[in-house]
Amino acid sequence: VVGGKVKKPGKRGRKPAKIDLKAKLERSRQSARECRARKKLRYQYLEELVSSRERAICALREELEMYKQWCMAMDQGKIPSEIKALLTGEEQGKAQQNSTKLAKAGKTEANSSNP
Repeated sequence: VVGGKVKKPGKRGRKPAKIDLKAKLERSRQSARECRARKKLRYQYLEELVSSRERAICALREELEMYKQWCMAMDQGKIPSEIKALLTGEEQGKAQQNSTKLAKAGKTEANSSNP
């Protein structure tokens, strides 16, 4: 007797409804199938992610090796042709940007002078 009430032995809470055993087993099987499918998709995604990262690492290693070779060449007093091309490409790019700016400025002046 607790607090004036008679306590009954047994489980507390809602009593489970009587569920068809075959239906319960089928739901369990279906849930297991879905779980395996999700797991398979997750592993496929992770494998693709790993392979793409490995490809990126290989590309970065090759790029690093190229830069090392360029540095060794410059230490020997040689300028690699790739660097020359980059430098001349930058100069050409700057010249093109300046000409584009001048052309735009000329158009705006021409438009403002025409009433």
